Amino acid sequence: MSLADWIAPPYPPHSVMAGRYVWLEPLSHVHIPELWEAHAEAPEVWKYIPVGPFADEAALGVWVDQVRIATDPMQFAVRMEDGRVGGTLSLLRINPSAGSIEVGYIVFTPRLQRTREATEAIYLTIKWAFEAGYRRFEWKCNAANIASRRAALRFGLSYEGIFRQAAVVKGRNRDTAWFAAIDREWPALQNAFETWLDPSNFDEAGQQKQRLIDLTAPILVARDPGL
Repeated sequence: MSLADWIAPPYPPHSVMAGRYVWLEPLSHVHIPELWEAHAEAPEVWKYIPVGPFADEAALGVWVDQVRIATDPMQFAVRMEDGRVGGTLSLLRINPSAGSIEVGYIVFTPRLQRTREATEAIYLTIKWAFEAGYRRFEWKCNAANIASRRAALRFGLSYEGIFRQAAVVKGRNRDTAWFAAIDREWPALQNAFETWLDPSNFDEAGQQKQRLIDLTAPILVARDPGL
């Protein structure tokens, strides 16, 4: 496959990504009190993250002030439809010359988990990447994190294998599970997400009518045999 006419995509701007239900805001010190309130509900959300949980708001603030100016990982706070902050995520391993980018450092608190906002937050990062010209969108997680592996497949990212003993995190071995989507899958992915996120897909109680996993399943080129 010739890429003679391919142009490397731009680096992500550290600016707000707005959706129908959620906003991704560049992480800043103003988010610290809201994040501390959200994270205090469930410190276990840091289990598979290299940092955290934090002892107090000041310790969380030190971390925020360290990472908010970084460009890789590029951290965002997730602003929910009701105005509250529900967690953070980042774009990382950004490699415009190869056209690859990853979403990771996903720390979603219970108020955000299993909501339309959570799904749209991930969708906004995928949408930005492929519309900017990236060829490959990656998701990597601790292989022990079964929920994250299931989420990757639900989002239409195909399983690519396990990297054994890939890292040491918090004094424990980490095998890393890899998932990805590529640019030629983007039109089908976009249609699946837009169909699922459409208000008509939810009843008056907010319950989904079609499952996203049913919409994205035909896009997958490989499923996770460990699930």
